[in-house]
Amino acid sequence: MLATAFIPGISHDKLLVLLVQIGVLLLLATALGRLAARVNLPAVVGELLAGIVIGPSLLGNFGPALSDWLLPKNSEQMNLLSAIAQLGVLLLVAITGAHIDLGLLRKERTTITWVSAGSVLVPLALGGALGFLLPGSMRGEAGDRATFALFIGVAIAVSALPVIAKTLIDMRLLHRNVGQVIIGAAAVSDVLGWLLLSIVSAMATAGFHADLVAESVGALLLVLAAAVFAARPLIRWLLRAIERSTSRNELGIAAVMVLIMLAAAGTHALKMEAILGAFLCGMVMSSLGPQGRQFLDAMRPFVMAVLAPLFLATAGLQVDLSALRDPAMLGIAVITLAVAIGAKVTGAYLGGRIGKLDHNEALAVGFGLNARGVVEIVLASAGLKIGVLNPASYTVIVLMAVVTSVIAPPILRRTAGRITHTAAEIERERRYAD
Repeated sequence: MLATAFIPGISHDKLLVLLVQIGVLLLLATALGRLAARVNLPAVVGELLAGIVIGPSLLGNFGPALSDWLLPKNSEQMNLLSAIAQLGVLLLVAITGAHIDLGLLRKERTTITWVSAGSVLVPLALGGALGFLLPGSMRGEAGDRATFALFIGVAIAVSALPVIAKTLIDMRLLHRNVGQVIIGAAAVSDVLGWLLLSIVSAMATAGFHADLVAESVGALLLVLAAAVFAARPLIRWLLRAIERSTSRNELGIAAVMVLIMLAAAGTHALKMEAILGAFLCGMVMSSLGPQGRQFLDAMRPFVMAVLAPLFLATAGLQVDLSALRDPAMLGIAVITLAVAIGAKVTGAYLGGRIGKLDHNEALAVGFGLNARGVVEIVLASAGLKIGVLNPASYTVIVLMAVVTSVIAPPILRRTAGRITHTAAEIERERRYAD
């Protein structure tokens, strides 16, 4: 006899709340994104602020009843919205990966190596030192001083590849050489950041074990090898088969979605960030030439106009600035923010100068990598979950994520504007044009 177990669908009330959440967030993100563009800021700034406006910082204080209905303290309800936002970030990162000029990255590999090293090691060291100096009241229950200090170092060392990507695309800088260096260095620093986070998590739960470091590095090498030796020929074969289909556009978009989701699932299964798999998938498609990018390009308008703003607005929902009313907390937040900005910009700038970038290019790279965005928020959430952070330190780190993401674009625009366009950049922009 066939099984008759019935799986209930989403309730009427939960579906209503989800639809209103999507509509309100997208409306506000689009409106504030356009407003940001009018004052010569990238749309990403307004889209991040959209979530803060209707989150606990503003609506939660001035309209608590409406806030409780729109953003219920219910993990099941909020996970529905988070799942949609996660789809947006995976597609955004895949599109970014498809716009990476691998030839330029190979040519600039020495520069990217120096920038990545400087933008990770300097913030990691200064952030770790700051973690040792912060009062014990900032540590979570599972955060001994060494574990907490390493976590703060990791939090200050990471960059936000999705936010940086959206910023560069909005500002039409992704095709520039400096934009490619920023994206390449951000990808490297994020990989190192998630690797270090896995070590911190192990220290908080089971203490430090050298075997875990070996496993994490081994998993990363396995993923890179699979991307080069397995994924690339498989995708090339699949694209050729799609070209012979009578419904190539629909089939191509569906195939690309499947590839991105499975690539993200693969890295996530190996306890690495899902966005790493999506990013590598986009890069592999880009390496196959225009044929590999065409279906991602077909998806780009919807991703950039709907899913990416929704993802950024959702990130802003997690910010609660009311804790900063305490002068001591505000002082700690200001010091942490100053160390975070100074360490990241200085480290990337020094790495860029050693890597033969001129002053303006190195400065643009430094401020471009300074944006931490939702990657920082995800990291802060992980720290809170494993007990390394408490609500006070979580708020400080989330504030750092938002502020660095907001201040990076205008400074990046000013510094990048001083860099002369090259013929190769103009040709790259033409190839990647909508």
